[in-house]
Amino acid sequence: MMDVTTKSKWGKLASYLLLIVLVAFSIATLFPFLWMISTSLRTDVDLFNNPMNWIPSKLYLHNYQEVWTAIPFGRYFLNTLKLSVIITILQVVICSMAAYAFAKLKVPFKQTIFILFMTNLMMPWHSIMVPQFAIVSKLDLYNTHTGYVLIQLFSGFGIFLMRQFFLSLPNELNEAARVDGLSEWKIFWRIIMPLSAPSLSTFAIFTFTFMWNDYLAPLIYLNDDLLKTLQLGLKVFQTEHTMDYGLLMAGTVFATIPMVIVFLIGERFFIQSVATTGMKN
Repeated sequence: MMDVTTKSKWGKLASYLLLIVLVAFSIATLFPFLWMISTSLRTDVDLFNNPMNWIPSKLYLHNYQEVWTAIPFGRYFLNTLKLSVIITILQVVICSMAAYAFAKLKVPFKQTIFILFMTNLMMPWHSIMVPQFAIVSKLDLYNTHTGYVLIQLFSGFGIFLMRQFFLSLPNELNEAARVDGLSEWKIFWRIIMPLSAPSLSTFAIFTFTFMWNDYLAPLIYLNDDLLKTLQLGLKVFQTEHTMDYGLLMAGTVFATIPMVIVFLIGERFFIQSVATTGMKN
């Protein structure tokens, strides 16, 4: 009985210690966001006061108003939203179809082709940046949203993620559907895709977040101010010698909102996807 009581006490102590560690990590994770919000609500003079106060002595909301007029913030915001949504939809559809072929269809040299596709995961984007730029330029799509979307249509990570999920689905589903007379196209859209909502949601969240935060590709392919994205626009507040922290952080707060909304919408499916990882049949 003593051993059981002792083990129970040690178990509770371990749970409390784990809770403390998790709370500490959560605070460390939230620290940059709290600093961002605090900085956006103060002037640069107030920001560099010594010692620094986390809570501004006076809330300076003018930063949230001025960020919309200091740069074409609304245009940059809409450009980023448009590109992120279009690329996310296209990647989810294209990568899912490719993954379905690799997972469920009998294709000659399927494994060899899949390995070649997966080299995209091991190859840094910088190594293909120059030939990719040359192709876009030859197609006369440089400095267009179409050219930027074109280079983002394929994702080795997306194909791998969806293929692994499709492999977890029983082949009996496909066989029964074929017996009922459904074509592969209808099987994919009517059966496989609805069952894949958790993984599709996870992939969509990752893709949207990456596209929304992408800086290097828009910097290379989008030179016209009318076409620039939000990340390029926020760079205006940072020069070689100065930085307007208040406006930059206010713009960053606005830039964070869409990602939070996307995650909240797909949170249930994201958690479900993580919970079902490794389960088969």
